[in-house]
Amino acid sequence: MEQKAKEEYAIVLDFLPNGYPFDPRPLHKKNPIIQAIGKDHFTLLELVPKKGVFVQPLEEVYLGEGKRDKVHHIAGKLQFEKLTGTGNSQLHHVVKTLVKKNEKRFIDFFNTAQPLSTRMHQLELLPGLGKKHMWEVLEKRKDKKFESFDDLRKRVKLLPDPEKAIIKRILSELQGKEKYNIFVR
Repeated sequence: MEQKAKEEYAIVLDFLPNGYPFDPRPLHKKNPIIQAIGKDHFTLLELVPKKGVFVQPLEEVYLGEGKRDKVHHIAGKLQFEKLTGTGNSQLHHVVKTLVKKNEKRFIDFFNTAQPLSTRMHQLELLPGLGKKHMWEVLEKRKDKKFESFDDLRKRVKLLPDPEKAIIKRILSELQGKEKYNIFVR
């Protein structure tokens, strides 16, 4: 049986110390809520902080096994539509930062992407990447694996910015707009 990928760490997108404003329950029955995104699998999560804990947007929190200092429990996955205004505005910035910090992971995607079917390749799932760019990426990676976004840009002429394409794709997957998810679990 395949092990479900769990997030070890998440980045706080928003903190609602009094729970959701649309929650009809009385104030004393509402739980504070942290809206966060997982660092590894870009999972949108709803977290419940420990009693008396306050967190700031962009703060990193531990969710793994063992003692958690700020998070009491994971309430579940968070639907994109349920993101607050603050959470939504932080999302693009956080995804961009995570892509920059994990450049090697995304370059590995360009180095190892495979066909999905006889007519479609994983690379074509990136916005702005059509058949022409896909074939060029496949040709260039045969000579030598790509080492960075800059290396990719230099070797594949007129390629749309690979970093921006990945960020766009992740945001689109988070919004549930894609048939196939490459980066979001």
